[in-house]
This record gives sequence, structure tokens and C-alpha cells, in this order.
Amino acid sequence: MKYNFNTITDRSNNFAAKYDELGVKFGREDIIPMWIADMDFKTAEPIIDAMRERLDQGIFGYVSRPDSYFESVSQWYKKRHGWDVSSDCMSHSHGVIPGMVMMMQEFTEPGDKIIIQSPVYNEFFEIVEDHKRELLVSSLKVVNGRYEMDYEDFENKVKSGVKMFFLCNPHNPIGTVWTKEELKKIGDICIKYGVQVVSDEIHCELVYKNNKYTPFASISKEFFENSITCVAPSKTFNLAGLQTSIIIFGNKEQKDTYDHLLQINDIKRNNCFSLVATEAAYRHGEEWLDQLLEYLHENLQFVNNYIESNIPKLKTYVPEGTYFSWIDCRELGMTAEELKEFTINEVKVGFGLWYGKESEGFIRMNVACPRSVIEEALNRLKTAIDKL
Repeated sequence: MKYNFNTITDRSNNFAAKYDELGVKFGREDIIPMWIADMDFKTAEPIIDAMRERLDQGIFGYVSRPDSYFESVSQWYKKRHGWDVSSDCMSHSHGVIPGMVMMMQEFTEPGDKIIIQSPVYNEFFEIVEDHKRELLVSSLKVVNGRYEMDYEDFENKVKSGVKMFFLCNPHNPIGTVWTKEELKKIGDICIKYGVQVVSDEIHCELVYKNNKYTPFASISKEFFENSITCVAPSKTFNLAGLQTSIIIFGNKEQKDTYDHLLQINDIKRNNCFSLVATEAAYRHGEEWLDQLLEYLHENLQFVNNYIESNIPKLKTYVPEGTYFSWIDCRELGMTAEELKEFTINEVKVGFGLWYGKESEGFIRMNVACPRSVIEEALNRLKTAIDKL
């Protein structure tokens, strides 16, 4: 079927964090929310149908996860990405970040060093520091208009005894889709120094045109055994509120340990709706996803063209993946706090604003919404900057 992503959906009774938490996040509610990573689009019709059928059953007791659940994930990755990974390697989590926290707690100790690459999703900073691990940051660098890894800096830091690396592939917020060659270089360094790789690949389906997503663990048997991969239907199919993700282990002993933790904490089950929605997404969601990717890519190009033509003081990095436009506002000459106040109180748009010190002067704009909303946000941005 043909989907219309230009439709405005009223989310006022949707209990949507994106809207309902504006006052808490930004101190006011009369702004356009473009911060949190969810979409203002209804999900694929086969997913809605599966959930409606489950709803009509009228009984919502504890669920038993069928073999077909993880098999649908395995078949999707083989078909879509050429990664033949067995469903036997998969476990459940209520989210990528909760899963990463559990693995950090179990496979490292307080005081152990964990490395990330900044700018990066703010939760990476927070979970490491909140759980009393030592955070090391390797800054990404811009080469010919594209963010790249600094392998020399990364290796110099992991030499000091790093235990775990949180990889983001594709990278949020900058939108770089790491190539196989880039992943191999960073993975070889991790093998050399005995660093466990935990790869957040939640944005892996949101990749555009000539770019190709490579699952880190698919590169070699050695990489697979040294990594834990976190994926989910949540970003791809706008299902974050169902709180489900899939953790893929290359080491059976680690998987058994993790599964035991799920068991003793009584969090081993899906809820009844995430169970059917996830399987429907991976079995029947491809048509919707292909149309979504076309629309998102056009939205990103729209942002780039608008800023280039109307707000020359700003610079965009058109992403290779994700649904974020990464916008360089440093020419405005504002501090991080001044930029925050300006975008909230003068522009009246709630952007993503903090992803490490390397992100100061930048804003992340979520374009997973109807184009008319994007145009209004950009018009507000232009008007406010013209007044400076």
C-alpha cells in the first residue's frame, strides 16, 4: 500500500514524551519538538493489524515467546543485510540502553575504563559515569566534510587498559554510516588490546542511497566472538514505546550469563504487544520502510537546501544514516548555554543540544515528521537569526 508521510497526526492524547515532557526538558511548552528520537508517523499497517488482532483477544497475561520471534529477526538480517546470524545467539532486552547497562555491570567492574567516540548519544556518557566506570573519550574528526574515527587517538587511549568500547553504528547524532573498512580498523585495535565491543546498531535500517550498513559482528568470526550487538525495531518502525530490543551475542558464555540475569530479575519476557509487533515488523514491514526511507531522505535534503539558501551562517552535515540533521551553528558566536537559550526562547524549537563537548555549537534536528513541520521550524530559525 501507499503511505502518506505528510499527514499530521494529533499526539495530544498519545502520552508522547516528545510533547508532554517539553516543559520539563525546555521550560516551556509552546515550541516545536524536534529533540527526542521518535517519529511523528504512524507505523506500518501490518504492525497495527497484528496489535489490533492481539487486542481483540482481550486477555493480556504473561506471554511465552515463540521460536518464530527471533527467527523473524534472523531472517530479516540475512535478507536485508546479508548477515546470517542464528536466532540461537539472540536474547531479549527492554531497550538497547538497559541492555548495555546490564552488560557493563556484568562484564566490567566499577573503576574499569570504557571508551566512547564523541560527539555521541548523550546516554553513553551518563550510563558509564552513573555506574562508576571511568569514561574515556576519543573525539571524532571532520575530514573533507565527513566525520571520521581518529584511530591513533583511539589506540593511544585503549592502551591504558580499556575493558569495553561502546560503538555507535550508524553514529548518532552525526549520521555517519561506518564502512566495513572503518569498522575493521577499529575492531582490529580492540582485538589487539582485548577490548570488548558493545555495538549500538539501533539506527541500522535508516541508511540512505549509496551508503551501506555493515553489522560490526558480521565482518569476521573473531569480531563476532568479541562483540555484543544491540538492535531493535524501535527506531526503524517507531515502536520505542513498546520497549523491546534484541541483543546478539557472539560468545555463548556471555549470553548464558546475560540470560540468567534476565531470569533472576524477572525481566525475561516481552510484553504481549511488543511480541507480535516486532515479528510483524520484521516479516511484513519492508514495504513501509522503503517508502519511509525515501521520505526521510527528501526531508534531509530539504533541510540542507533551505539552510544553504536562507541561513548561510549555518552549515549542515547531510547524514548517511539516521533521521537527524546535524547543524553547525558556531558562526553565530554563541556559547553552548547561549545557543540553548536562543533556540528555546527565540526560535521556539526544541532541538537536541548536548552530545559531549565536541557537540558545542551544534544542534541535532529530528526530521522524522511531516515536511510542513520542518519548514515551519526552519522559518522560525531563519527569522530569529535574521534578528540578531
